[in-house]
Amino acid sequence: MPPSLSFLKIGAESEDVLRSLFQHYLREMAEWFDVESNPDGSYAYDIAAIWEKGYQAYLAKVGDSVAGFALVGSADEWLGESSIPREAHDVHEFFILREFRRSGIGQHLATHIWNEYRGEWLVRVLEANEPASAFWRTAIAGYARGSQREEARLAKGRPWVFFRFTSGGSTRPRS
Repeated sequence: MPPSLSFLKIGAESEDVLRSLFQHYLREMAEWFDVESNPDGSYAYDIAAIWEKGYQAYLAKVGDSVAGFALVGSADEWLGESSIPREAHDVHEFFILREFRRSGIGQHLATHIWNEYRGEWLVRVLEANEPASAFWRTAIAGYARGSQREEARLAKGRPWVFFRFTSGGSTRPRS
C-alpha cells in the first residue's frame, strides 16, 4: 500500500464530503442508470439514508486528498431466494475519483473493507457497466484466490453480475 494512502471509517459528520463525492459518482452512474439531474445540473442523493439504513462508510485518502469512498451494508435486499447466507455483506456503493483510478487505490480499499467484515460477501455490478465488472472480477479474484463464484442474475428488473465469496480477513492485494 502506498505510504500516503489511508482509509477512514466516517459518520454523519462527513456528510458534506460524501455529498460532494456523490456528485461525481452519480454523474458517472447516469450512463447506466436512470439518474436525473436537478435543474442546476447537480444530482441528489439522500445522504441521511446512509446512516438510517445502517451502512458503514469509508473514505480513501491519498495524503490530504479524498480519493474515493465505499458503503458497506447488509446484502438482504439483494438476496431474494438466493443461497447466500442472510448475514452476507454487500458493497452497496463504491467509487474512486477518476484521477486516482488504475493506481491500486480501489483494490486496496476493497481489500480493506473485506478484511474489516469477515464472512460472506456479495458484490453486484450492473451487467452493462463493463469497466466496473472488469475491476471487480480482477479485485475479487486476487482477494478470494479462486474461491469466488460469479453469476448473471436478473434483479430489480435489470441484468446484474453477482460476485460471491468469503472473506477471512488479513489478506493483502496482489501487486
